[in-house]
Order: sequence, then structure tokens, then C-alpha cells
Amino acid sequence: MKELNEGVDSASSFGTHHVLGAAICAYKRLCLELAVQAPTGSNSQNWHFLVITDPDKRSALADIYRKGFEVYANMVGSAGQLAEVAENEERAAQQLRVTESATYLAENMHRVPVMMIPCLPGRVDQMPGLAGASLYGSIIPSAWSFMLAARERDLGTCWTTIHLIFEQEASEVLGIPFEEVTQVALITVAHTLGSDFKPAKRVPMDEVVSWNDWKV
Repeated sequence: MKELNEGVDSASSFGTHHVLGAAICAYKRLCLELAVQAPTGSNSQNWHFLVITDPDKRSALADIYRKGFEVYANMVGSAGQLAEVAENEERAAQQLRVTESATYLAENMHRVPVMMIPCLPGRVDQMPGLAGASLYGSIIPSAWSFMLAARERDLGTCWTTIHLIFEQEASEVLGIPFEEVTQVALITVAHTLGSDFKPAKRVPMDEVVSWNDWKV
């Protein structure tokens, strides 16, 4: 985005990118090959990754994303809403930067040169908890491996899910059989502007980690 957020290639941190370069085309297959080395529940290997480079499809997905972002921006738990209830000025300022970054992405989603949608078989939202947890546990490690592999090759990625508010519309754009396949995310891939990444500001670890017994 216009200003890299404090995170490193996180769902709320995305660098301003140049026009699609040859490096993305050369690297994306290698990144996917590394992604499918990740484990899956029962070694099912039932993942599917849909890579979108077609300009018309990217534009259509961008329109769906922007429509979803309008819904998200008014939801409880959105980055902007969390800024309003932040416990201190530092956290509020961070949330406002995240909001600005997310808004920029929504406004410029059509410019993202490569999108990747990890998919799972079946409608996960209709499955019992154990099955759903197992399936998500079978796709998230591979998707994260893809993102780490991209980062190693100087590509920025961003895990987004806002388009899933209108998942069925996205399925129609991409020819995905909605009743048979669940989209898990929409991962953007592009060159970042600059590479001076740094650790993100997070709440103290001791506030989110318990040992042996639950403590908050």
C-alpha cells in the first residue's frame, strides 16, 4: 500500500507494487510446488489452487471485493471499528494505519497482477466442527507455505477473505462449482515497493500465551 504497515506480508500489510513482472510468472509455479509439500489431514492432498492472471477476471473479482469491503467496513470487529475502541493511542494509531492500508487495497484490487484462491472440496460451512477443522488444517499450511516462498523471492502477498461475503458470485466468475467447492481465501501476489520490512508491533506475548492451564 501507500505505506507499508508494520507487519510483514500479513493480511493487513501489502506493499505498493509495480506492474506484473516476469519474476512473478517465473516464481509462482515454484511457490506452488513448495506449497504442496505442506501436510494434509490423513494425507488426503485434496487441495486445489486457482491462479488468476486474466485481466477481466481480476477486474470482476476486484469489483466483488470492493462490494464486500463496503460490508466489512461497517462490521463490528473491522479494523476501523477496533481503532475506535482501542485501549490506548498507540494501538488506535496502528489500527488506523491498518484501515488506511486495507482501504487502499480495496480501491486498487484491480491492479493486483496475480491472485491465488486456495480451495477445498465440499461446503465446509455445512460440515461438523471436526471435519471443518481438519479441512482448514489441510489448506492453511500450504497457503502459508506459498506466501513464505513468495516472500523469499521478493514478492509481497496478502491473505484476504472479504470477497467470501459474495463467494457465490466469485464462483460464477471463475467457473467454480459453488455447491461442491469452498474458497478459503484470495491471496494477492505482487512486487513490493521497497524491502525494509521489520517486525510488527504486537501485544506482549505473555498476554496471549498460557502454560498448562487457561489464563487470560
